[in-house]
Amino acid sequence: MNRSVDMAAGLDLGLAWHNRFASLGEAFYTLLSPTPLPEPHWVSKNPVVADLLGLDRAWLDSPDAVDAFTGNAPVAGTQPLASVYSGHQFGHWAGQLGDGRAILLGEVDTASGPQEVQLKGSGLTPYSRMGDGRAVLRSSIREFLCSEAVHALGIPTSRALCVTGSPAPVYRETVETAAVVTRVAPSFIRFGHFEHFSHSGQHEQLRQLADFVIDRFYPTCRETPGNPYAALLEAVSARTASMVAQWQAVGFCHGVMNTDNMSILGLTIDYGPFQFLDAFNPAHICNHSDTGGRYAYLRQPNIAYWNLFA
Repeated sequence: MNRSVDMAAGLDLGLAWHNRFASLGEAFYTLLSPTPLPEPHWVSKNPVVADLLGLDRAWLDSPDAVDAFTGNAPVAGTQPLASVYSGHQFGHWAGQLGDGRAILLGEVDTASGPQEVQLKGSGLTPYSRMGDGRAVLRSSIREFLCSEAVHALGIPTSRALCVTGSPAPVYRETVETAAVVTRVAPSFIRFGHFEHFSHSGQHEQLRQLADFVIDRFYPTCRETPGNPYAALLEAVSARTASMVAQWQAVGFCHGVMNTDNMSILGLTIDYGPFQFLDAFNPAHICNHSDTGGRYAYLRQPNIAYWNLFA
């Protein structure tokens, strides 16, 4: 599968794009463009995140913006790609996974540091497995609202720029309509990226990924005596512990803490069957697929620890 196109002649968003993740090489991703949706329309926009990116609010109201953030038109300067990773799901090794319905447009330098921009629900990728590459309106609105609520609570998280919708049918437990949520984060690298290269014996790529993460996000790991990779594990552990402690403090249940849903930066990502506790119930399970209660509220700290050493 290769739908890559020349993005030099696409829509100009007035942003200076980079894609530093792409510098890692083809072992880490597949270049491809989003798959268009019919009759896209606005569902919601977040002017605060637009300001974060340096995106002109007036342009965000234009028809071109709907096309750009639905994946219906190329964006000038971007290098769209889907990344490969692996992971443990519900405690079992699931093998190769990857961005099955998300495409990274690129990265923008901001006053708060570099921010990656990703379209979730933007079509099939080589990593979609049995999926359709789409997101539904219901879950996209939930992610848009909750990621911003978690941010407002002071908990590290991905952000949401906007949601666009389409009348295209998407088949889940019932027939729903399609949507695309534009997510923003300093990086979408996950524990699962490291697992992919470790479990497949690609040790050169594993070291390359670790060096990339250290140099970009954890430079102090090279400033302390000893092994910088052990220092990276310690730093990621500290960020993850802090994030989960904040979840526990506000009664947030993630619901699907698979290793491929854990951010290497200690960010809350991949809002699926999440909930906030209505009343204190340590055994609360928010994911109806979690029949064994692996990701129950009280187990979240231990699961985070397990994921760090999976």
